[in-house]
Amino acid sequence: MAEGAALGPGERAARREAVGDLGGALRELADAAVRTEVPEDELAGVAAVARELAARLRARGRGLHEVARVDDPETGERWYSPVYGPGSPVAPSLVAADTPDGRATGRVTVGKPHEGPPGLVHGGVVATLLDHVLARAVRAAGRGGLTATLTVRYRRPVQLGVPLLLSAEVGETHGRRTTATARLVAEDVPEVVLAEAEGLFVSLRPERAASVFAHMDRPVGAWTSSSDG
Repeated sequence: MAEGAALGPGERAARREAVGDLGGALRELADAAVRTEVPEDELAGVAAVARELAARLRARGRGLHEVARVDDPETGERWYSPVYGPGSPVAPSLVAADTPDGRATGRVTVGKPHEGPPGLVHGGVVATLLDHVLARAVRAAGRGGLTATLTVRYRRPVQLGVPLLLSAEVGETHGRRTTATARLVAEDVPEVVLAEAEGLFVSLRPERAASVFAHMDRPVGAWTSSSDG
């Protein structure tokens, strides 16, 4: 079980700083792990230390359906998101922003841990990044819900280690269904589209949301509600 009750603003800020510091260290470790060519005995030694550290972190944990105290699930802010979470050891550290008119942007440089073909970003990672900015644009416009369909067109290979820019904007809304479009470009060649996507997002009916998220220990309004109720 997670320790204690909800955090106050100052406590949450302090914990977020510590969580982000650990996440950054773990991302450095992940990068080193996928690039290392040290001898096998050194690999074994590091693996043993890693297991000891994992045991220390498991001394206090939360269950699969418990939301982290550093999160804000009402606004969709996830500190351990695998896309942008400062505390996530697997996130490519997307830095994203949005505006109330239903637009979202992101900046990211993808490294070796997310490689697909040699030297290129894995296509699934490209899709994940696009899905996130699409969803963020939809939430910024006051719509909630989950991805129903995602269509990605890969226009050019996406190179590792290149600063990338993503942009998305909300489209039409019909009842519980909202569309959005997004694109990905290299920061230094913004006129060349590397990938683009279209997404359909559906806000869940109250009874369906209650079923899907029945085991969560906190409300998750960012995925279940919309501005028109």
